[in-house]
Amino acid sequence: MQSLKQENFYLFIAEAIEDVQTHLVVCIGLTFKADHIEIGTFCVASAQNQGIGKHVLKYAEKMAIEHCPTLNHYEMWVLDSRTELIQYYARCGYAKKQHTEPYPIHANVGQPLIDLQLQQMSKSVLSSIS
Repeated sequence: MQSLKQENFYLFIAEAIEDVQTHLVVCIGLTFKADHIEIGTFCVASAQNQGIGKHVLKYAEKMAIEHCPTLNHYEMWVLDSRTELIQYYARCGYAKKQHTEPYPIHANVGQPLIDLQLQQMSKSVLSSIS
């Protein structure tokens, strides 16, 4: 995976131990750009609807500011067909932007069965400091 080799990319994971078995619960990736951070590789496994994602997102935002205090906004790209995710991120303070991009077929991440676009969402760093 090319992202893991980039110096400006950090991947955070959380695991849970149940009956001596370790399970991946959540992961989130941060890619540092010139004036913002791109949040991606965000996945909550079987523990959805328990608030874990919201805590991990807040943690990632906090880590981004600590690592690079000059950031002015967070950015992410969400599949436009995932309206529930877009609504979730809106509740977390992210706003849909006008900009969309085509689904990245060239990235070898699969061939969609429907027409998909990536929806840009953004959040000011100032709005997350509390």
